[in-house]
Amino acid sequence: FCAGHAFLADGQLFVAGRHVQGLQHVGIPNAYKYNPSANTWTRFPDMNLGRWYPTNTTLPNGDVLVVSGQIDTTQGNNPLPQVFQNATGTWRDLSAAQLIQPYYPFMFVAPNGKVFCAGPDPVTRYLDTSGTGAWTKVGGNSHFGTRNWGSAVMYDDGKILMMGGTTCAPYDRSCGSFPTPTAEIIDLNSSTPSWTYAASMAIERKNHNATLLPDGKVLVTGGTRGKEDPNSNSTNPAYASELWDPATGTWTTLASLTVFRGYHSIATLLPDGRVLSAGGKYGGATAEVYSPPYLFKGAQPTISSAPASVTYGQTFLVSTPDALTISKVSMIPLTSTTHGFNMTQRYIKPAFSQAAGGLNVTVPSSSNTAQPGPYMLFILNPNGVPSVAKIIRIN
Repeated sequence: FCAGHAFLADGQLFVAGRHVQGLQHVGIPNAYKYNPSANTWTRFPDMNLGRWYPTNTTLPNGDVLVVSGQIDTTQGNNPLPQVFQNATGTWRDLSAAQLIQPYYPFMFVAPNGKVFCAGPDPVTRYLDTSGTGAWTKVGGNSHFGTRNWGSAVMYDDGKILMMGGTTCAPYDRSCGSFPTPTAEIIDLNSSTPSWTYAASMAIERKNHNATLLPDGKVLVTGGTRGKEDPNSNSTNPAYASELWDPATGTWTTLASLTVFRGYHSIATLLPDGRVLSAGGKYGGATAEVYSPPYLFKGAQPTISSAPASVTYGQTFLVSTPDALTISKVSMIPLTSTTHGFNMTQRYIKPAFSQAAGGLNVTVPSSSNTAQPGPYMLFILNPNGVPSVAKIIRIN
């Protein structure tokens, strides 16, 4: 555990670094990919040094950027960004872009093809992964400050929501501050991106998860409201879930979890539109499945068929008997989440039109908008009820 992971274009999972058994804050340099069809692992050349808590980001060309992660307690965090070159199975060092970053930085491919670091540090930057790499500051600083154990999502192309977290160091056992309920947004499509406060959540929380839903809303689940360090049980768990609507900028408090889902818990969107919340240091080997409000607004539309793979700019047929009632199509990558951050999550709204027997859906033309890999394809009716997804690959 404590690795970084993101999907490759062919649907295999690329995993970099992880925890050394019995040695806290020490990472390994190993890198693998996992083939779910064959249930096999393939090892690649090691990274430059170990990484414990790195972030993996699938790039527009299908390679994978790996940043940060602690080497050990003497050397600290790995400053060298590296790009795994999928075609050759080798590493490319971004030697001109060395920078000490915090654990699991919130990294997103921006509309300009660069990778945007949204946090947890308040200084936000672009990373140009071409050549030997280069960092540039963008967007100024986020307003709240450091958001350790917070979370962030790209809820629309180039638009990021970041919420919760604490200014205390990640493993501070004498933290004097409660987590924050505040949230901020930034639009990277702007000529001068800057952070602005969004409405705050109803409750403060850290070690929570943020999950994009098929209708474009953001579900926040779990976490703790207390000052305790992540390895300690919470006396005030954040049981209530909250839903952020980008159309109105408001939060709605929803159903509560029955188990404390904090440090090491996960939340992931399922193809049927529900959300799986599971695990956690004090959640044990348990799981809960949440049905969002849209599943109580009538029958789900049906996708009869869709191609297994598509290419950029391609228009393809989604066969459905419900074409006349569809008001939205969305695509969300298969999720890969750990420690409150989903490394592959983003929301895509492809153009579509009615066609004989279904819908003509057009894949975005730019891989900056939709990186190659596996996606859940949803169709939604005017009530926001999503279909069960079809899994398709963009390559």
